[in-house]
Amino acid sequence: MYDVIVLSFAEGGGSTPGACGAACGGCGSPSDESAPEVCDKPRVPVLKCADALTEAGARVETVVADSDADIDAVIARFDAAPRPDGLSWPDPDSKVRLVVATATDGQLRAVMRRLVRRYAPPPSKRPSDLADDRTVPDLPPVAILPLDPGNREDLAAQLGLPRDPAEVAAAVLGGRVRRLDLLRNDGGSVTVDGALVGGVDDAGRAVPWRGRVEVDDTVLTDGSEGILACAIGNGAGYAEFDGLRLLADGNPTDGRVEVAVAIPVVVKQRFKKPRVRVEVRRARGRATSVLPRDGELQFLDDGVAGTMSRKRSWWTEPGAWAVYAA
Repeated sequence: MYDVIVLSFAEGGGSTPGACGAACGGCGSPSDESAPEVCDKPRVPVLKCADALTEAGARVETVVADSDADIDAVIARFDAAPRPDGLSWPDPDSKVRLVVATATDGQLRAVMRRLVRRYAPPPSKRPSDLADDRTVPDLPPVAILPLDPGNREDLAAQLGLPRDPAEVAAAVLGGRVRRLDLLRNDGGSVTVDGALVGGVDDAGRAVPWRGRVEVDDTVLTDGSEGILACAIGNGAGYAEFDGLRLLADGNPTDGRVEVAVAIPVVVKQRFKKPRVRVEVRRARGRATSVLPRDGELQFLDDGVAGTMSRKRSWWTEPGAWAVYAA
């Protein structure tokens, strides 16, 4: 039987009311002066999943991570035997299986980022058994346990993965694996779903910006035009922006990234005032880059906010990561 680790993340206690869920059972109420600053107790879906795994005969350990070091300690248990070249490498025959309990896709992204950090060899030590179109080996599969059962827009929903804790447990032990593409970027992170480049004002309106956006050899915009939004899709999480369809077909299994830019275009009309329409340009390829022209630029990557002031590139790692599917 398998050893299964159910990994979740510590949540703010009093500083984040309700972050743990109403039935956490581990924290006091936000008004309780004795409540801890950080809740390190497993949430109810985690406990239910652990119980289902135990009833099926698995040896189960629950881990609540509060740092990258906590995640790294879990990941290290998937290492294969030492290699002659000294590289850390995942064991394809590991008897350890991992469930990641996620309140947001950004938490799943954090785990995948640490997996890449551990197992991606430096260019100077690239081994001969690594596929030509990859910079990382096949990463250990994970099961996703969504902590919000009603969410229909997160990555688990997009992929049609089970959401009920007992069904997630069954998928882990069933062992059916679905391999998916992973986006790496030159900022040292990864993208499992997508990124949205561009910011909004206090009223939620898109703030136009300028930048050069390329997909392989295709230039979607050269930096001379205003851009309302740029979507970089591995899945379909950013297919729409402010009611506008950006990505046509987010597909995390085709080895390609889909990129779209929304450009406002002035249309002149005879005897009428000019009107503005939004033109969406799309392209698919192995890699994409965004070069801001007007200083610092906001973006969301798997829901995690960031800024860029220099060129940022993303590229596809076909089939690099995997999920347990029902």
